[in-house]
Amino acid sequence: MMLHDPEQEEIKKLKKKLKEQEKKNTEIRNQMAIQRTIFANERTLMAYLRTAITIIAGGIAAIKLSGHIYMEIAGGGLLFIGVILSVYSLYRYKIKQNLIEHQRKDFAETSHHHAKIHEKEASRYGNTD
Repeated sequence: MMLHDPEQEEIKKLKKKLKEQEKKNTEIRNQMAIQRTIFANERTLMAYLRTAITIIAGGIAAIKLSGHIYMEIAGGGLLFIGVILSVYSLYRYKIKQNLIEHQRKDFAETSHHHAKIHEKEASRYGNTD
């Protein structure tokens, strides 16, 4: 059964709407992926800092609660390690955040290029989607 001209026009409109919505969905998905990456970097920073604080607390406890010199030395070592871990975590976070920002600036949507290629390929075969 052959479609009537109004039906063909409606189908074309629906396909166009679908293509536009797919492009929007792709852009939204890309933005959400960027946000997930940023949040993952922040969670990693928090995990490092949480560990550093725990190590520092252990060092303070070792120094304050023990009268033995070896525990005070161990506590001092833990304090030093905790501070170094804190500094490292902030350094690592900043490096990763800069990398994310640079990649974000270099990112370009390609969905419209794929659509153009599809249209050109389809037109070669006489199809007009």
